[in-house]
Formats: sequence, C-alpha cells, structure tokens
Amino acid sequence: MSKIKNIFFLPRWQKRLVIIGLDIVLLPFALWLSYALRLGTWTPKLNDGIWLIIIVPVITIPIFIRLGLYRAIIRFLGHKAIITALQGVIFSTFGLVVITYLFNLKGIPSSIYPIYLGTAFLLVGASRYMIRRYYNFLYHKDNRIPVAIYGAGSSGAQLAQALFSSPEYAPLFFIDDDKTLQGAYIHSLKVYPLNKFQELIELHDIKQVLLAVPSASASRRQEILQSLEQYPVYVRSIPGMADLVSGKSSIEEIREIEIDELLGRQTVNPQQELLEHCIKNKNILVTGAGGSIGSELCRQILQLQPESLILFELSEFSLYQIEKELSELIERDKSTIKLVALLGSVQDQARLESALTDYHVHTLYHAAAYKHVPLVEHNPIEGIKNNALGTWCAASAAFNAKIDHFVLISTDKAVRPTNVMGATKRIAELVLQGFAQRESKTRFAMVRFGNVLGSSGSVVPLFRRQIKTGGPITVTHPDIIRYFMTIPEAAQLVIQAGAMATGGEVFLLDMGTPVKIVDLAKRMIRLSGLEIKDEQNPDGDITIQFTGLRPGEKLYEELLIESNAEATSHPRIFKANESCLPWNETENLIKRMIQATQQTNLIYAYDLLEKYVSGYQKFIHKPVITSQAA
Repeated sequence: MSKIKNIFFLPRWQKRLVIIGLDIVLLPFALWLSYALRLGTWTPKLNDGIWLIIIVPVITIPIFIRLGLYRAIIRFLGHKAIITALQGVIFSTFGLVVITYLFNLKGIPSSIYPIYLGTAFLLVGASRYMIRRYYNFLYHKDNRIPVAIYGAGSSGAQLAQALFSSPEYAPLFFIDDDKTLQGAYIHSLKVYPLNKFQELIELHDIKQVLLAVPSASASRRQEILQSLEQYPVYVRSIPGMADLVSGKSSIEEIREIEIDELLGRQTVNPQQELLEHCIKNKNILVTGAGGSIGSELCRQILQLQPESLILFELSEFSLYQIEKELSELIERDKSTIKLVALLGSVQDQARLESALTDYHVHTLYHAAAYKHVPLVEHNPIEGIKNNALGTWCAASAAFNAKIDHFVLISTDKAVRPTNVMGATKRIAELVLQGFAQRESKTRFAMVRFGNVLGSSGSVVPLFRRQIKTGGPITVTHPDIIRYFMTIPEAAQLVIQAGAMATGGEVFLLDMGTPVKIVDLAKRMIRLSGLEIKDEQNPDGDITIQFTGLRPGEKLYEELLIESNAEATSHPRIFKANESCLPWNETENLIKRMIQATQQTNLIYAYDLLEKYVSGYQKFIHKPVITSQAA
C-alpha cells in the first residue's frame, strides 16, 4: 500500500512514464478483449490479429502524446481529458484499419474495430478515473468538509465535478425542489428533496450547504435562504451568473452569502443614456476617490469610457490602492482612458480649482466626507471643516472653473439630524442649493440615500468579524432599523440621478424596506450554521448584546425633510425640491462657520447648526473617542 501511495509523490515525468507503461499493457489487452467478445470465447483464434496486438501501443502512444493526454493531471481530470482520450482511441482505431489493409492482414473480422474502440476507451478512461478515486480516497477521506449542494442544475453539476478533486470539500448529495430531479443521480450524487435534509445532515454530519443557483432571482434566493435558516449548517454560495459569464469568477469559487441576498432587493436595469450623459468621452473628477462610495463610483465611471478620470483623495494609502486597482483594469482592457491620482484636501480650494482647470473637468462627484457618526460627534470641529466647509470649497472651485455638473453624495442622516455628522451634511446640501441659485454654467445637485452594505461604516463587516471570533454581536438597540443598499447599486443610481439635474435638486434613492438590525444579526448567525444564545437557548453559540444608542444616533432614518418627493423617469430615483437659504444668507452662514472653526468655538458651532439645520438640537459632551464602530 505504501509503495502505491508513494507513486503520487514521484516527479511528474516519472508519473507520466508510469501512465504510459499502463497504456502499453491496456491497449493490447483491449484488442485481445475485442476478439474474445466478438468470437464468444476466452481463447480466441487471432490469426494475423497478433500483429495488431503487438503494434497497437506503437501506434496509439504517440497519438496520445500528440494530443496532450499525458499532460493532464489525473487527480484534476475533467471532461476535456476524457474527450481527448476518446479522440486518441478513434485515431488509434483508424490507424489499425489502415495497417490491416496496407499489409493485407488475414482473419480479422471487421467488427473488431468498433468493439476495440469501445473497450480501449473504457479501459483508458476507467484507469484514469480509478487512479483519481484512489487518490481522493487516500488524501481526502478524513479531512475534507462534508457538504451538500443546493441546486442540481448545470451549475450544481459543474460545482460537484470541480469539488471531487478539492482538498477542502467533499460533496455528498444534492438538494433540489424540482420533483423531476429528485431521486436521480448526477455525477454519482443523489438528488433529495429539502424535507429529507435534516436526517441527511445527521446521517452524513453535513457542515455546510453550497448554493448553486446563480441565475435565481433575488426573491427566489431569499426564499431559499429562509428555508435553510432552520438547519444547523453554514450556508455559502458560488458566484452570481454575471460574474461567471464575465469570467471574473469561476464555478468552484465558494463565497460568503451576501447580505443583499438576505434582503431580497430586486435590481433595476440602469438606463444607459443616463449613465453615459455626464461621463462618456468627458473628464471626470471624484473627491474621496479612495472611500467605499468614491472607489465604487470610480470603477463604474471607468466602464463608461470617460476621456480621463481624476482621483482626488486625502489619504495616501487609499489613493494608492484605488489607483493601482484602476490602472490594472485599464491595462487589462487595453483602454486609452487617462488616469490621474491627486493627493489633496477638499478644504484646499486652490488645489481643487487648479485640478479642475488643468484637466478640463466636466463632471465632479463629491464623495469626500467624514461619515462615522460617533467619531464626528466627538470631533465636531473637524466634521464641520471637512463636510460643510469642504463642500463649500469644492463647490466654489467648480463654480469658478465653470464645470458642467457637480454631484454631492449626501445621506439620509441629513434629514432632521440628531448628530453632528448629519447636520454637517445638511449644511453641505444648503451650500449646493445656494450655489444653484446663482447664474452659473455648473449644475449643482445632490443625491441622498441611506446605509450601503459593505462600506467602512456598515454593520455587516462588523457582524461578520464578531461571528468569526465567537461573539457577542453588538447591536445598539433592539428596535433600531436602517435602510440598506449595495455599494454598486448606490453608485450606479448616483450617476443616473446626477444626469437628471437641472440645478438645485435633492435626489432621493429608493432604499426599499427598512431592516431591523437585530433581525439582520440573527439571520447572519443562523446562516453561519450557529445558534443564537439567549435565555430560551442557553446552550447556543452567539449572544446578541445591546449596547445602547450612541451619541447622536437615531432609531430610524428618514429621506425627506418635506413630504414633496416627485417621481422621475427612473423607478428608483425621486426628486425633492426642499426649502433652502437665500444665497446671501448661505454666504453669511459659511463665514460664521469658518470663524467658529478657526476659533475652535464649539458653543458657537453648535448654535449655528441648531439655527440653520431643521430638527437639529445641540448636544455638548466631552470630546472622547469611542472604540465602538459606527
């Protein structure tokens, strides 16, 4: 046994010699077996066929070498190698026929050739298959994770085939709702209905279930996830159909369940005309280009073929990362888009105005902002300087440079804010509404939306980390709710909303149904194959701990200050024409804010926010940094 086992550790050229030696034995045996089957006896009379038995490996081995059959790694053997073996055997059979007629060999029944084709293919293919199964038996028997595959369609079948040679996963069976597939075998794995899953989990000690339904709709995926929540298994998935088709991901890549799948939010196809209106063949600048929203805006802008893309970012490391990523995309696509990386602060109006002028910028997306509520709450002066005065500087630079479009990325926290971050973002909106009142070539607009999944301030990555470390999961309040949207969808809608601007509009993105954060935490625990630990279940795995609302945090967020949202041509984008300050009052407000920040006068700064931001009430506390994530 140990000698056979050691064969797998030989150098590759020696392994190839072993396989060639095996074929030298199997091919003559296949021809002899063809005679035995044809004549119905184990002692067939071969006549001149003895010459074919001698010469068959001499003909066939070079054919196999030429077709590359010996370059295939047997433990990763796939359907292409099987097809290659079939082609080789067909050429081998044709060669035997030619030799028979050239040398006028006698006593060889013509039916020998098709029988040989079948027996040779079976023996050559079966030998590879048995070696692969034996390898898997030796090295994957005890340490692979037993998994079930949900979805017995073509994607599930491909996944099972890929996992047979995986060192990590051992696929044992399929689960599928299609009654026509239940009871069938696909790649030797049986298809079961979902109502058999619990007993199969116990029988096979199943640890994970892999979703192989990449083309299912968002609502269908949510139904599947809900049906799997009751089982003590870790639910994971293969990439979506778009990534599989584009080649960005492969079928055997296993990933975490995305939270947007839990929410079941249906995507709406973008309107290409709106996407391209402010971008195609134009020069675009994005502030905060290294942030979660800014970087996604840059990725999508790149796909829309601008003339140039200017990345404006304060953080050197963030700028380096996004510039490197986008440069690789440009190189891969052999694109001619000019990419420029600029270090700078949005509070430096001269620096920004110079960039807008030098690069002849047409559209500016202003994503630079401090957005972590607790951090800004404890650093209010910096929040005002970056969010409010930074937007003033950026808008002034755009006005002076006479660019075409300026789009501010705002937040639902700007509506009747209870925190400094939201109040400063509302001041930023007032600034743009003020500029929109002036005669200008630039169209100023803002896009307001809620939380985005996976951003640096999102609860989702925090919950993932807490689950991996064994908990507890920290939730501020049992009744807190939030709207959620994926970063790519938010960026796509921002681009389309900006294209609709005529000047001064507040665009609102349809965030769907708000989600109770504690319910989201519970679903993430269950779909990780774990149980919630509470009074009813003291033996559970993960506890949920309520930490209390943080300074300035609301139980729920709003998108409208006034109830006057209008529909637009896009079903996910609405428009609100909200009240604003006259231009001269806007200028006066900014002058006072500059004075308050220069003097580090917190009382004055809070008074200004309370006076000009509807719903805001000052809350003064000691400026201590909290360690809790936003």
